[in-house]
Amino acid sequence: MINLRFVIRQLGLLTIVLSGLLLLSALLTMAWVDKSVSELIGQRAMLVTVAIGAAVGGMLWVLSRHGRDLLGRREALLLVAVCWLGGAALAGLPYWFWAMFTGVAAVDHPFQSFVSCYFEAMSGLTTTGATVLSDVESLPQCLLLWRALTHWLGGLGIVMLFVAVLPTLGVGGKRLFEIEAPGPKTEGVRPRIRETARVLWLIYLVLTVAQVIVLRAMGMNLFDAVCHTFATLATGGFGNYNASAGHFNHWGIRITFIVFMVLAGINFRIYYQLLRRQFRSVGKNPELRFYLGLLVVGSAVVAASLVGRPMVAADGSDIEPSIGAAIGHGVFQVVSIQTTTGLVTADFDKWSTFPKTVLLVLMFVGASAGSTGGGIKVIRCLVVFKVMLSEIERVFRPNVVRTIRVGKWAVDPELRQSTIVYVLGILLLFMLGTILLLLLEGDHVSFTTAATACAATLNNIGPGMELVGATSHYGHFSAASKALLSLLMALGRLEVYAMLVLFVPSFWRGQ
Repeated sequence: MINLRFVIRQLGLLTIVLSGLLLLSALLTMAWVDKSVSELIGQRAMLVTVAIGAAVGGMLWVLSRHGRDLLGRREALLLVAVCWLGGAALAGLPYWFWAMFTGVAAVDHPFQSFVSCYFEAMSGLTTTGATVLSDVESLPQCLLLWRALTHWLGGLGIVMLFVAVLPTLGVGGKRLFEIEAPGPKTEGVRPRIRETARVLWLIYLVLTVAQVIVLRAMGMNLFDAVCHTFATLATGGFGNYNASAGHFNHWGIRITFIVFMVLAGINFRIYYQLLRRQFRSVGKNPELRFYLGLLVVGSAVVAASLVGRPMVAADGSDIEPSIGAAIGHGVFQVVSIQTTTGLVTADFDKWSTFPKTVLLVLMFVGASAGSTGGGIKVIRCLVVFKVMLSEIERVFRPNVVRTIRVGKWAVDPELRQSTIVYVLGILLLFMLGTILLLLLEGDHVSFTTAATACAATLNNIGPGMELVGATSHYGHFSAASKALLSLLMALGRLEVYAMLVLFVPSFWRGQ
């Protein structure tokens, strides 16, 4: 049977950790931003949430403190799932209390419904970046900072943080790491899994500080630099302005975004290898080369298709057609979409069909395994491509037995099967989600809106097309649709299995 007592105890500890981070965020804004009425209401909402989170977390820990310290495979799967589902509920409470304390009529406030708050929080933690807000700039800065911090925490994973800071998990920490870490093959950079988590977080912190410094050097104020660094390195996409990255009409800032989005989409193990001066291994890494190659080819193709065509900026202004504008906006959107960041400088929903199709394909490909990005992952696409070539060869050479390799890595039959099943599972969930969304919304949304909304949430990207396009939002969906899309975000972030096992009866029976 599942050791529920230990799972509940760890969930309580995680709730306390998240409450502490929320408290830190509130205290920072108290000393950092202006004391407007909206800010005071937002800070009050955050402090109330801290009190509730600390109380609930403490109660869960006290009630379950006795029992076996056993975290097996089933317990680890359950803990990861409930941490993300419960963490989003806690992270969404400040938005809900802010709406309550503001006292605005339900029809006028996007956070009057807790489902909308949960959607926003799940979008932050899963680094999706989809929002229910039509006016992001109406949010007080304390909530903007918390919104961005949820991105940063979700980038490497809230459970990964848990593994790094808490010594109580023992060998169970490795199981949690393997379940939450994205990609078909998890390989630690250090012998001990806790050390691995700490090394990855240290690399993450260094990149974070580096980007903040560069953005400050470009003239961005400190608050915006921190929030947009969180959004960029986590490949999340929550900005502080309605025009997203298009608010900054400064190509130095936009190029900085591009560079760090690319860096965030690389497997973080690559950075550890660079620190160890394993340059040859890095240079021959097949996933890295394929990832960078896709970015280059995708950017070139999209930029070429935009040359001579009028474009609309994210703030609604016209962009004069030029080669420079085509290259700038084309490269930015390709990098943003493939790394699943979702920041925008131009309204790509108004582009022609061809570049939009390229972006849609890149939505599914995504970033590298072991990065902060979402999507199917480049390495899986590479494995599927190799398997297809092998099967084509078998048609005219049925007696040839050839080992499938990705670089020097031999793809064993078990991994080959799991990769193909995963890709098919993502496509099936995408189709099922689209059908359910069309059923829930009826004639209110088109097929393109429903399909791209599911693709954007399942792959943790954010913007889709038409009603959920680059300059639009998800606030017009019904509560049931937002709940469905929130589930798709969690499924995409945890790579399906950690959530789906909860619906298998034998999982609970311990068989």
